[in-house]
Amino acid sequence: MMTPERIETLKARALQAMQGAYAPYSHFRVGAAVLAADGAIYTGCNIENSAYSATCCAERVAVFSAVAAGAREIAAVAIVSDSQGATYPCGVCRQVLSEFAAQAEMPVYCGSAGGQWLETTLDQLLPHAFKAADMPGHEEKE
Repeated sequence: MMTPERIETLKARALQAMQGAYAPYSHFRVGAAVLAADGAIYTGCNIENSAYSATCCAERVAVFSAVAAGAREIAAVAIVSDSQGATYPCGVCRQVLSEFAAQAEMPVYCGSAGGQWLETTLDQLLPHAFKAADMPGHEEKE
């Protein structure tokens, strides 16, 4: 269950993760924290590369850290940057989140440097996610 305290912890961990961002090209630092279904929190920051396509977003770093640790379901995510407006996940990150989301209505908390936080859900951000069930011979994960 997402208590107000748990949500605040998730947001704080995203803010903390942002401090580790490696963004020498865009100067756009992003931090993310994902809450695994078992209650563990995993964080990530954006990591840029001079070959821009090799850059990895904070959300994917956090999800990949969770998966590497054995998590297979994400219950919520918080994303924050040092910009003035709320930071939403890019399309690629939305698709990665959908792969591991415990539910389509997974809460997504989007924050800004000024402390503004907006709440949405993954299905609002990605209403027609491509899922395993869309491929022949695969069934939707339970």
